Amino acid sequence: QVQLVESGGGLVQDGVSLRLSCAASGRTVSYYPMGWFRQAPGKEREFVAAISWRGGTTYYADSVKGRFTISRDNAKNTVYLQMNSLKPEDTAVYYCAVKVSGTSYSTTSNYAYWGQGTQVTVSS
Repeated sequence: QVQLVESGGGLVQDGVSLRLSCAASGRTVSYYPMGWFRQAPGKEREFVAAISWRGGTTYYADSVKGRFTISRDNAKNTVYLQMNSLKPEDTAVYYCAVKVSGTSYSTTSNYAYWGQGTQVTVSS
């Protein structure tokens, strides 16, 4: 069983940066693609970014492309999300998860072992 713990969220002002971390325990996730998703109040959970198991291929939602960067350190069993130029519309709870099935990196149902999430709030 895999446990994922997200951290690094907080309350920040428009335009600043944050780096989120997702630490895995219980079992290595080194051989699995990983993804970040977010959920704003009253909205469905949406795809943010994903990374292949070796880290060589990354995928981004159009809304964050050019501002966010996903990376991983398999030696530390950890995935990161560097978020730059944050906007109020980035406000959400951010979750990481392990991609366990399917071909689409942006489909929520292809992921499992969700963490508890970390709140990111961007004020204008």
